[in-house]
Amino acid sequence: MTRPAALAPVQAIQLRRLLEAGLPLAERPYQLLAEQIGATETAVLAQVLHWNDTGLFRRVGLVLNHRALGFRANAMLVLDVPDRKVDEAGRRLGLAPGINLCYQRPRRLPDWPYNLFCMVHGRQRDEVRQRVDMLLRQLGLHALPHQLLFSTRAFKQCGGRYAPGDRHG
Repeated sequence: MTRPAALAPVQAIQLRRLLEAGLPLAERPYQLLAEQIGATETAVLAQVLHWNDTGLFRRVGLVLNHRALGFRANAMLVLDVPDRKVDEAGRRLGLAPGINLCYQRPRRLPDWPYNLFCMVHGRQRDEVRQRVDMLLRQLGLHALPHQLLFSTRAFKQCGGRYAPGDRHG
């Protein structure tokens, strides 16, 4: 079987920069990227697989513009969970419907006692409040100190950026 032609180093750098901006919304996004750098779709896919195999990518994901979909009541649920229980609480919350992100961060005492953070998106604030209250009760976490902090504005989100001379070129 014939191996696809490898990308030239300059094409690999161009591809990496294009990928940092996200995949184009097209039926064949890798074909479109290949056209932009003067390569074949097969070569582009081979390069992406190579980067994945060598650990450049930890994951490839999809980031939805939740505001454009009507989800404007976005809140961060912050909880003060005893350290011995934070892993289990995080696992359970992270698997719960309606929780989009769940992660642990260090407390910043005395002003910030919270160590578990969960992102919740909804269309209306009351809907989010009710969902969070129900979820905390179901999981037995309602007695823990917590706050629900609603977003007041959106910031631009973007993926990772990579230095031009890294070893994955």
